[in-house]
Amino acid sequence: MLYQAFDLQSDLARSTRQWGRLLQDVAAPWRRTPWHDAAKWWSAGARMMMRAGLTFARPAYGINSVMVGNREVPVVEEPVLATPFGTLLRFRKDIDTVQPRVLLLAPLSGHFATLLRGTVRTLLPDHDVYITDWHNARDVPISEGRFGFDDYVDHVVRFMEAIGEGAHLMAVCQPAVQALAATAVMAQTNNPAQPRSMTLMAGPVDCRVSPTAVNRLATSKPMAWFEDNLIATVSGRHKGAGRRVYPGFMQVSAFISMNAKRHQDAHADLFWHYMGGEGDKARAIETFYDEYFAVLDLTAEFYLETVRTVFQDYTLARNELTHRGIRIDMGAIRKTALMTVEGERDDICAVGQTMAAHDLCSSLPPHMRAHHLQTGVGHYGVFSGRKWESQTYPLVRNFIATHS
Repeated sequence: MLYQAFDLQSDLARSTRQWGRLLQDVAAPWRRTPWHDAAKWWSAGARMMMRAGLTFARPAYGINSVMVGNREVPVVEEPVLATPFGTLLRFRKDIDTVQPRVLLLAPLSGHFATLLRGTVRTLLPDHDVYITDWHNARDVPISEGRFGFDDYVDHVVRFMEAIGEGAHLMAVCQPAVQALAATAVMAQTNNPAQPRSMTLMAGPVDCRVSPTAVNRLATSKPMAWFEDNLIATVSGRHKGAGRRVYPGFMQVSAFISMNAKRHQDAHADLFWHYMGGEGDKARAIETFYDEYFAVLDLTAEFYLETVRTVFQDYTLARNELTHRGIRIDMGAIRKTALMTVEGERDDICAVGQTMAAHDLCSSLPPHMRAHHLQTGVGHYGVFSGRKWESQTYPLVRNFIATHS
């Protein structure tokens, strides 16, 4: 019934947006009359109504060109390989220079891969960039089968093979775990596609280190509680009808509740920017929330297996992770250089949790390791924003170049 209730809420939000557009049209002529002050209030309220609700449609990446050297070159999104659950997407540039190929692993945690738009844009001038463009589980027919933790690892291996030998791997947040697992699997099987380097950014490699509120929540309940309270069945109006999922709207609600006042203040600011005609400031908030409120569902098996493996049993942190029933040893990684990046103020993945990867990759010599703690940033600042672009990224770029 949970999904049906949300569908009803979505219908109400759609109706609210329609009323908002109508009220905005009604208010427009009054802004040129003596009643313009009242019309501004009316219009601002209408615009807030027009933003009601979430969307399950993937936003566009919107990266049409990028500066390479002194030349602006077009960027074309090119699907390289697709499965029912995700697409290996390349941002192809028409240039003669051979650049390091980088597979960017996007989190599968309630938002589309477009959340990494800024990360992609920063990487593009110097790299041939690919990304895991995950599909919304509610749109995948149940006949396509399951997608669990091991399936994510399989996708990483398969995508690396499609890109070819000599590529690099970069994982943002949650898939740092799968990046390590996939690299170890490839190392143990001597797969020629194993990455030259692996950059892990703000990922939960060992959640026993300085546990955050997210970590404490994951250990405060038994697995049965998560399955009983957070898993829903997709309703009949969607292609994935009958599939068990962890709904994206629940994940976003959890994120918002962690910083409720900040989100309330942001929307209050948005209203006053509308009132004051401050278009640029309003657009900045709109852009952020357009992305933040675009959500996707995760398969139930992937969500539950991740909670158990990463946040409760600490299987990777203990170097006891298995793949398809076979134990994988992080010590097998010998050909892939490792860089870890953390944010000083990260309240989702605390300092030390990602750096723990170095202890696991015990066979790597010092010259194949690097770590960077970015001061003054929280979770998102590790891979987006000004400090990412000006301070963190140059180090990542040099690390990849050194091991190309």
